[in-house]
Amino acid sequence: MQAAELIAVYTTVADDAAAQALARDAVAARLAACVQIEPIHSVYAWGGAIQSEPEQRLVFKTTRAMYAELEHFILQRHPYELPAVHAVPVALASPAYAAWVAQAVRVSGAVPETP
Repeated sequence: MQAAELIAVYTTVADDAAAQALARDAVAARLAACVQIEPIHSVYAWGGAIQSEPEQRLVFKTTRAMYAELEHFILQRHPYELPAVHAVPVALASPAYAAWVAQAVRVSGAVPETP
């Protein structure tokens, strides 16, 4: 697998429980090889006012081929009215790591195995 096929998909949720559920479900469905969760603080415009809230940022490690399915999965389960879901390509990665990600995610459209 070429490293250019790897992507990192980002979203945020309000609390750790929502982050843990979304991360575990995505990995169990083999849409991501792993998901990192980290606390952040976001300042944003919403509802005609400036908001300032703690959030949990999730970074899903997956392949470009899985993006559409992962995005759909996140949007169906996300607690926000308008969640941010975006991806960035991984320009470089070690060959062993890239191979692990490719092996860990299912082929797009395949039925996942029961964990």
